[in-house]
Amino acid sequence: MTLKKNKSKKKSLRQTKRKKIILLGIAIILGFLVYSLLKDIPNPKKLSSGEYSESSQIMDRNGKMLYEIYVDKNRTSVGLAQIPDKVIKATLAIEDSNFYKHAGFDIRGIVRGLFRTVFQGRLQGGSTLTQQLVKNALLTPERTWERKIKEAILTVATEALYSKDQILEMYFNQTPYGGTMWGVESAAKGIFSKDVKDLSLGEAALIAGLPGSPTRYSPFAHPDAAKNRQEMVLKRMEELKYISPEEYENAKNEKLDYNLNRNSILAPHFVFYVREKLIEKYGIQKVTEGGLKVWTSLDLDIQNYAQEQVADEIEKLKKQRVSNGAALITDSKSGQILAMVGSKDYFDTEIDGKYNVTTALRQPGSSIKPLNYAVGIETGKATAASIFDDNPTCFKVENQKQYCPTNYGGAYHGVQTLRNSLGNSLNIPAVKMLSLNTVQTFVASASAMGISTFKNSSDYGLSLTLGGGEVYMTDMATAFGVFSNMGIKQDLVSILKVTDKTGQVLEEYKYVPGERVLSSETAYIIANILSDDGARSMVFGRGSMLNIKKHPEVAVKTGTTNDLRDNWTIGFTPEVVVAVWVGNNDNSRMGGVTSGTTGASPIWNRIMTKVLENRAVKTFTKPDGILTMSVCNLTGQLAPEEGCESHNELFKKEYVPTLRISLQNNILIDKTTNKIVAEGEDNPNAEWQNKQSVVDITGKWVCLDCPKDESNN
Repeated sequence: MTLKKNKSKKKSLRQTKRKKIILLGIAIILGFLVYSLLKDIPNPKKLSSGEYSESSQIMDRNGKMLYEIYVDKNRTSVGLAQIPDKVIKATLAIEDSNFYKHAGFDIRGIVRGLFRTVFQGRLQGGSTLTQQLVKNALLTPERTWERKIKEAILTVATEALYSKDQILEMYFNQTPYGGTMWGVESAAKGIFSKDVKDLSLGEAALIAGLPGSPTRYSPFAHPDAAKNRQEMVLKRMEELKYISPEEYENAKNEKLDYNLNRNSILAPHFVFYVREKLIEKYGIQKVTEGGLKVWTSLDLDIQNYAQEQVADEIEKLKKQRVSNGAALITDSKSGQILAMVGSKDYFDTEIDGKYNVTTALRQPGSSIKPLNYAVGIETGKATAASIFDDNPTCFKVENQKQYCPTNYGGAYHGVQTLRNSLGNSLNIPAVKMLSLNTVQTFVASASAMGISTFKNSSDYGLSLTLGGGEVYMTDMATAFGVFSNMGIKQDLVSILKVTDKTGQVLEEYKYVPGERVLSSETAYIIANILSDDGARSMVFGRGSMLNIKKHPEVAVKTGTTNDLRDNWTIGFTPEVVVAVWVGNNDNSRMGGVTSGTTGASPIWNRIMTKVLENRAVKTFTKPDGILTMSVCNLTGQLAPEEGCESHNELFKKEYVPTLRISLQNNILIDKTTNKIVAEGEDNPNAEWQNKQSVVDITGKWVCLDCPKDESNN
């Protein structure tokens, strides 16, 4: 019995010893983790120490200053007593309505934020003001568990060290409101040129909404998003009964007059475009406080010239009810943005000049057509010599009424080749081409070429080739860059080099060839058609604004939406792409612009002329896979020995014509074999007997000599 007790006692001692060793190990591990977290954790007393950081600079490609982010110089401390009640309530409403009730963490707020984000589509975070203060003033922006633990520890310490009013005052002085603006007083002066105490309710709500995402809600970079956020703040204030329904309506309808010193920033649309990309990569704190030096792709001289041309032409178009214009210039080989003019004047409050048209959704009109024809040529469904009947045509659409497009200006031109159809921007042939390509194939191909907005083909119909789908100008520049770059897609580049305050290089641009998305042969044929002044002369006349003196091979395409809301001209050489738009920000109709004569074309002509003035004349390099063949004007096939006028045309080697066709009444005969290729159906109309007829690309017979209303079989 004693022996058993001794054994049991020894076993118990061993188990106890083992438990102690395990507990000691756990304690050591926990101690190490706590030490690792606490050894470099910031002192929460720094919140009231007044220690702040340095500014960053954004420059053009030649080192010319575009914008300097003065963090410290633009921070003005203000006491809580100087901050009006409307600003405090607006901030609490959107960020932390339970601020005075919780001890640093708000479980209900976290749950409510998740619910509104997931189920109502309303962005609302769950962090308290104390957590935001700690995160912005003491910690780095990376999203790690270690940072979250530090944030929690510092939040508890901050709540213990300071009163609620002190925390709120520090929040208003140490929170980023966008750009150089740190603190609510700096935001009031920077956005509205007012002291915070003088803000109206509408202005207070806009400023209160900025800390949620200073970049996304910037009234300078994204005025629409800023306005939507302001209304969200006001609605939340009404829900909490901080304001009455009448005050809500008045504040929502209040006109907001933003202020920015014209001399403090150059190329502002581009600067904010770059700044947003920097913040996405490095976080707002590093961009606004890290002393970064950023060399961009912009050429300030070209930018200034383009800005002048846009402003001058829009001034001339006032009587045509045109209030705004935009331009984008890129280097097609590298994708580098050389100039970005987002509006006629960034500082013009009447037209909301801060709205950046180059990154906004607009309808492209006929400027999208080259992508559609490129699909047909690439797949062999068409050649540059293919025949289209440009006459009124209706297209069957499943489960819908027929689609009956019209030509711009209401004129029709009968039998035309693909070259002439694209050159003269005829609508009926373009829709026929898309019908053969299918919308699904076109959407996939356009997406591969850079059109990011074309996603689900079921969302579109045949009007897509006439500009029925919205696009970004930046995407159009990328897609036209594919033609310029002989089939290679090069993504746009805006940043060439970034260094930190110690001079260490954080990133540096190195040219990497993009992906081939189109054969060089197809790209060359499209470029050749769009630079052929004769091919567009039927509609635009010879020697129009679409020609650049001393540079014969400049390809160009215009586009005007049928409702006269958007007018485009996009052109390219083997080196550059220039895209220009004119219209109205509010999408209202223009009084009248003529593609190729007024509107975007004169601006495009002057900008392209300037860009090319000191460059050697360059032509598009003809690929080895291109053959030149003599073809019949009326069939697009090899010209017979007699009976058909012919012209030389370019073909991809694998899709050269093989038939030598003669037209004999309603019969196509291959003269090489004397076999019938196609025979038209009998037509009871006596006037069609013994008339010359052809077959267009859709397989329909077209009578050439009949009256227009009898020309379609």
